Amino acid sequence: MNLGLVFKSGDAVLIGVFLCLIAMSITTWVLILLRGVRYRAARRANRAATKAIWEAKDLVQAEQQAKQIDAPISELALDAIRANQQFQATQSSMLSASLPRNAYLEREMRHSIGKILSRFEGGMTALATVGSTAPFVGLLGTVWGIYHALINISNSGQMSIAAVAGPIGEALVATAVGLFAAIPAVLAYNVFMRGNKNLSRELHSFAHDFHVQLLNGKD
Repeated sequence: MNLGLVFKSGDAVLIGVFLCLIAMSITTWVLILLRGVRYRAARRANRAATKAIWEAKDLVQAEQQAKQIDAPISELALDAIRANQQFQATQSSMLSASLPRNAYLEREMRHSIGKILSRFEGGMTALATVGSTAPFVGLLGTVWGIYHALINISNSGQMSIAAVAGPIGEALVATAVGLFAAIPAVLAYNVFMRGNKNLSRELHSFAHDFHVQLLNGKD
């Protein structure tokens, strides 16, 4: 049994199950490709940005270097430099800047990290949903195929391969397609969750060092 025969001989429920599973599989692979490319580009850009920023002579040159490289660490560095520049101007006029400089910069950098990481969480819910529901959608197709096999046996009055081959084949294909959609989604979800954690550690490590630099380094 193949998908072409399923769509030719299947009923509305079975066709709906297969269309749902195909949509889940396409969504999964599109997310895997897009997020994989994005993570790879972010890692490469972070390495270049970190090297350029720490090799700068002062904060002015570090800011210029960060602006030239599109990277999460560049965004974090620019937000931190901007917060450092705004601290003195707003200290006497804004409640948010009434904190000590150390606490103010720490808070602003923490907000920047949260903003950056939130952009890398897109699609994770979809992957988790596909990974958890696709096997059950496939199971629905399996149960439906077995149900039709039993109906055929009842109508024919005897057990025969001809009566059950088609519905059982459809049931097995539904199970296979459900697993084909779920397994890559689960694997991708775990890989990207680990990628998010690595990116978070990288940003927090850079934020700690750059925070010290802003407080004690030369402007």
